[in-house]
Amino acid sequence: MSAALASAGHDHVGASGVDAWALVEGVALAAVAAAALLYGIALWASRRRSPWPVARSACWYAGLACVALAVGPVARAAHESFTAHMVGHLLLGMLAPLLLVLASPIALALRALPVEEARALTRVLRWPVVRWVAHPIVAGVLDAGGLWLLYSTELFAAMHGSAFVHALVHLHVLLAGWVFTASLVGPDPNPHRASLAMRASVLLAFIAAHSVLAKWLVAHPPAGVAPLDAQAGAQVMYYGGDAVDVALLVLLGWGWFTATRPRARPVAATT
Repeated sequence: MSAALASAGHDHVGASGVDAWALVEGVALAAVAAAALLYGIALWASRRRSPWPVARSACWYAGLACVALAVGPVARAAHESFTAHMVGHLLLGMLAPLLLVLASPIALALRALPVEEARALTRVLRWPVVRWVAHPIVAGVLDAGGLWLLYSTELFAAMHGSAFVHALVHLHVLLAGWVFTASLVGPDPNPHRASLAMRASVLLAFIAAHSVLAKWLVAHPPAGVAPLDAQAGAQVMYYGGDAVDVALLVLLGWGWFTATRPRARPVAATT
């Protein structure tokens, strides 16, 4: 990145003497720790029921580790390197959401909560606005559209000049990626899940938009990003995004296979 952009990103201490960037990082890491603790509490609260799959718990904590890396050391390196920024994008916006969704936190919460609280959570999930945001088309537009907005406007420079904007962008990237992934392959209960054809079409459109953006960045890097750094970052976005997209396609296909395969009929008793 240019010296101007790097120095803007390192203007940490405000007039009050508070290091805003360190504060944002500390709050983010505290939120990650709280999420880890809450999942563990939910596991303990539901211990008398059928065993919770270990793989789901592993996905949750691996996803939180990706978030911690993205908002911690990778975010600090991103002030100097667009390539590091893209590594953070993949961790926070694609890999972490996939792992967190596969952990099925809603199902775990419904197991752990008392009946009345579980019913209240179910009612919240049925709110029209929640159903609207969780539709694959809306979620896909929020996810891919947010990335195009970030890299085609002054927002990229703004996020490296303001800790508050930086935090908002990271929060959007995580939540948009999470909701989009859940709308496609989420194992949590979803009575209003879109059809397979709809989800597959949206995923293919997202893959195309993500790939086109990665190629566009080579010729149109954000202001202050050196051409070689932009090229390396775009390659990380392109090939790393493809790896996660392939995982989504496999999970989508596996969901279709398990939903449509014929079930074994019970063998009739003989006398």
